[in-house]
Amino acid sequence: MQKLVTLILALVTIGSTANLHAAGSADAGKSKAVVCGACHGADGNSTSPQFPKLAHQNASYIAAQLHNFKSGKRQNPIMSAQANDLSEQDIQDLAVYFSGQPIQTGEADPGLVKAGERLYRGGNKDENVPACLACHSPDGAGNYLMKAPALAGQQDAYVVAQLQAYAAGQRTTDPNKIMQTIAARLTPAEIQAVASYIQGLHGTQLP
Repeated sequence: MQKLVTLILALVTIGSTANLHAAGSADAGKSKAVVCGACHGADGNSTSPQFPKLAHQNASYIAAQLHNFKSGKRQNPIMSAQANDLSEQDIQDLAVYFSGQPIQTGEADPGLVKAGERLYRGGNKDENVPACLACHSPDGAGNYLMKAPALAGQQDAYVVAQLQAYAAGQRTTDPNKIMQTIAARLTPAEIQAVASYIQGLHGTQLP
């Protein structure tokens, strides 16, 4: 696990040279986000567990994922088609708009919250799984500079689906396969527990 932790720390350092703010307009993004509302909600708070919440998400992460969908690095029939028609300015405007919307957090399953919290905050040393907070912060606000997403309040079913995709090698946009490596070491029960904990987590608003 020491090698994985060292790699995570290195990425944080590298990320510190990135631009802190996306060059977008929230006002312009609001009008462009109308089409996104069908799946993600008008303000980025999706009501369907199959679609991620975009509200409160780090602008740098949203922009990075839209670029991934547009380039084909990340595959999804709906998102790939939507992102293909976006200009760079569209991407930045949407990223800034959604990042500024307050997220509506959910509730963690009382039967899973303790196990999920242990994993999120302490990892699993026996299986060489680092704590989630190393990249995603103690309150789930993510890391803007290294483009690590905010997780607080995210749909638990969506988190489960993404961890399963990483574990199966179906999602491969993570730097140096960090998430693929971590997710592959998690048991199904651990994935369910940490996803439930994340759904009830409250993060702070980032710029």
